Amino acid sequence: MQHLHLSQPINASDWQAQSTAQSAKIKPASLALLLQMSAACSVFLLVWLVREIAQLWGFNLTLSVFAWVLMHSVLSTLYAYIAKQAHWWRWIHFGFAFAVWGMMQIQLPSEIYLACFIVTTGIFWTTFRSQVPFFPSRPAVWQEIEQLIPQHRPTRVIDIGSGLGDMAMYIANQRPLCQAEGIEIAPLPWVVSQVRGFFKQSRARFKLGDYYDLNFADYDIIFAYLSPVAMPLLWNKAMQEMKPGSLLVSLEFEIEQMQPTNIITPKDQSPNLYVWRM
Repeated sequence: MQHLHLSQPINASDWQAQSTAQSAKIKPASLALLLQMSAACSVFLLVWLVREIAQLWGFNLTLSVFAWVLMHSVLSTLYAYIAKQAHWWRWIHFGFAFAVWGMMQIQLPSEIYLACFIVTTGIFWTTFRSQVPFFPSRPAVWQEIEQLIPQHRPTRVIDIGSGLGDMAMYIANQRPLCQAEGIEIAPLPWVVSQVRGFFKQSRARFKLGDYYDLNFADYDIIFAYLSPVAMPLLWNKAMQEMKPGSLLVSLEFEIEQMQPTNIITPKDQSPNLYVWRM
């Protein structure tokens, strides 16, 4: 199902100002770290204060580890609520201290922690900065992108945040005249996409790096599955660089104050595709 909308003009300087203002805000991961540290300090201060009061009344107060962990979890969650972090961040705050305590009880070999750290770093890399987690798209989405690509003339398409490379390889297979590419900032998914492309003998090409280093003028269709936080910066770059007639396609996430030219609903109930013709 497709719905047509007329896009509204927007001033590039306004978007530049919005992007600058947004980048000046503290990143959610950095804020989460500050809130966890604040909760830890608050727990120590609270326990010290309660113990001092108890000693004045002749009591010797001793708290269990569980009580310390529970207080930390409650306070960090409360601070996250006050700081207006997203709901899922509040659950992370609440469970973090319990997770640390539980892992200490299990006493796993240090090599396991190192391996987990290497794998998660390879997958998520700079998610704390870009605020774009690993979001794989589904085949129904690839099919809708395929329909946007002309069949009888060369077209250059790139998947921003290409992950394991599925969409780029699908497009390269379905559209022989299309030059399908992907760019991924996380090294582990990029390596996996390179290996998969080699064994599948795919024409798709994958780059390791930040999409912001690309020249958007080189592409006819740019596909992005990022996050709401990343959309203003993406739109600002698209306005500055994309050539007339080219398409910017975003899965699930809209661009505030900018109506899409077209909205596509994939058949498998995947999130909507928002299309802007530059």
